[in-house]
Amino acid sequence: MPYRPPLIAREFFVADPPELPVREPGEEGLSALTSAEVVASDGQGVTLKGSTTAEETLVVQITVAGEGVIRVRLSEDPDARTRSARAISMVTPGEYGGAVVEANHSRVVVDAGSLRAEVRLNPWRLRFTDRAGRTLVEQDPGHPDISGRLRTLPFGRSSVDGKTVAYHETFVAPADEAFGGFGESFTPLDKRGQRPLMWNFDAFGAESQRAYKNVPFYLSSRGYGICVDSGTPVEFDVCQSTHSAVQIIVPDDLIDYYVIAGPTPAEVLDRFDGLTCRPELPPKWAFGTWISSGFFRDSQERVLERARKIRERGIPCDVLHLDCYWQADGHWSDLQWDPETFPDPAGMLATLKEQGFKVCLWMNSYISHLSPAFAEAAEKGYFLRRPDGETYVADTWHGSYPACGIVDFTNPEAVEWFKGLLRERLREGVAAFKTDFAEGVPADAVAFNGMTGTELHNVYTLLFNDIVSDVTREVNGHGLVWARSSYLGGQRHSAQWSGDVDTTYSAMGSTIRGGLSHGLSGIPFWSHDAGGFTGTPSPDLYIRWSQFAALSPLVRFHGTTTREPWEFPPHAEQAAIEALRLRYRLMPYIYSAAVTAAETGAPILRALCVDYPDDPVAWQADLQYLLGTDLLVAPMTSADGTRKVYLPSGVWVDYWTGETVDGGRYVTVSPPLDQIPLFVRHGSLIPVTEPGDTVADDPRVSLLAFGLPERESRTTIRDLDGDTTVTAVRDGDRLVVTAEGPKQIDGVEFVGPGAPVVIN
Repeated sequence: MPYRPPLIAREFFVADPPELPVREPGEEGLSALTSAEVVASDGQGVTLKGSTTAEETLVVQITVAGEGVIRVRLSEDPDARTRSARAISMVTPGEYGGAVVEANHSRVVVDAGSLRAEVRLNPWRLRFTDRAGRTLVEQDPGHPDISGRLRTLPFGRSSVDGKTVAYHETFVAPADEAFGGFGESFTPLDKRGQRPLMWNFDAFGAESQRAYKNVPFYLSSRGYGICVDSGTPVEFDVCQSTHSAVQIIVPDDLIDYYVIAGPTPAEVLDRFDGLTCRPELPPKWAFGTWISSGFFRDSQERVLERARKIRERGIPCDVLHLDCYWQADGHWSDLQWDPETFPDPAGMLATLKEQGFKVCLWMNSYISHLSPAFAEAAEKGYFLRRPDGETYVADTWHGSYPACGIVDFTNPEAVEWFKGLLRERLREGVAAFKTDFAEGVPADAVAFNGMTGTELHNVYTLLFNDIVSDVTREVNGHGLVWARSSYLGGQRHSAQWSGDVDTTYSAMGSTIRGGLSHGLSGIPFWSHDAGGFTGTPSPDLYIRWSQFAALSPLVRFHGTTTREPWEFPPHAEQAAIEALRLRYRLMPYIYSAAVTAAETGAPILRALCVDYPDDPVAWQADLQYLLGTDLLVAPMTSADGTRKVYLPSGVWVDYWTGETVDGGRYVTVSPPLDQIPLFVRHGSLIPVTEPGDTVADDPRVSLLAFGLPERESRTTIRDLDGDTTVTAVRDGDRLVVTAEGPKQIDGVEFVGPGAPVVIN
């Protein structure tokens, strides 16, 4: 369980995770692998019969799951499946034609190209190396302390009161190894010393280890990644119990994990997304600004007035989001318009379409017991049930709104019924849904397919978002959802946002960390509530958060109070608008990065370690990021107006002044309130366009050239009409620019001192 401070009353939530039992002092129960013998071998892997310290026989399977990917399974039954597999498959292992397997009575080698598994059978020892034989990671056999007690759980399983409660694995962790990933974790980027628990929480903010989006995957500074295939509450002890080991505890019917080669984080993520799924590229309009009604009562009249003001005031915006109150208060979320406040939704949607707006509606998978839809769904068995068979009416809103039934997505009839409700709204003209919550499946619930709440809890969000995405694609031709919760493979649900963040500078800082961690988990299309969600931001915080939002993969303004720019002082409104105009100007660059991210899994909001994995500082500098590959963004995370920015090796150009700065060091910046610290890689070409009210499908593109390259610079503009490759070659003090592809380059602007002659 996440740590809680003493003397503060703990809030028990209906969907808190179950805790594993604790063995009594002296109680037996550990069953660790000691030796094995080969049972079967083929060109892709081996099956081994393993012996344990508890004199049990377990099955070990080590197989190639793709080039650079090796799968390890430990179970009692060779055909064992994860408990979540009854609802959904999260990992699809591949094959590698060049695999080589060598097996004899004492040693096994499984070669997957850029990754090798080497096994010594007696005594048991397993390590993974790169192609050259360098150790990437190896099992820790478990070392006793001075009292003779084991402090780690080696490869094996554990029982309490004669019942198997978890499988486990432990890896050696060198003292300088750093670890990233685990989903949208709001804690420091390097997870060393932390204990991530893979359980989707309603996190109440972004400032603890509680996470809405957990991904049982991490990557290492030593050039590999590890993915655990399980929907149960997997726990990772990342050098916390002991600073020299990573322990993985899996309360499932087996442990099933994948070791993934790099050597770079980008290569690990590419292989990881190949195992799970590729990210879904959002439609182009989704990269524009989303402006919300906020979490308070709304109406058709107010929505139309909001749209009018946005256009009159020149605020770039593509999407209007209508939060909870498009439905009747107390009926959430039955997906029915409130007829009193929205008497003509179809007419409203048509008007907004004429003005260039898409519309997103808030919803979740809970239905209030006060809604007329509840009785019908309960009678037909469309909700999760209690162990006694009664409908589970759960306090999913922590006491602030009526208790709800939780739609059971393991029931095919419930799925079709739910899709029908969504389909009605989409056919009226709604563009997308915000899929809120879905972390509320109680551990003791029972699903239609027989799964317990513990088994269903994490993967429930995948079922939920799959359903909403599918019906949206059926009607609108795209699968966009705006999701709060997620799990392994959730990158197919674009987009995702960071949940209910407080309106403080500190919360903005932890939100950046959450986005970086999520990006290192294979999920590139991420966002957050500009200004923070809970409370009202000060004008300066509103400006600073707007700047961060404008230079994020996706941008939305939303909160418990208004985030409409005109509701803030004129200087704050103007600064927010200028930040959004900068985003729309950079749209060719941002969208190009998005297309690449969808193909490779590389994040758009990139932790510095993605591009500088050999720089130890890059694994620690977690309040800044690269947007794409060439823009370095350092949001202002305190009110004092000064911060330190780490510039990696090389030469960087200040976006605002054109000044060149040598990297490989920290620099101190004190930008004016209307500017965010923004640096550009020297010699890069940044495609830009004239900002408009909405994102253009076929924009006219020009280039910003930030300094003369050593020899040449190259960029690819990726758009709906295809790829355009632009090359800039240095010729003395001139820059000769050529383009190949459908885009015509309107011009080149040189940024920096001593502007050269530019030839197109």
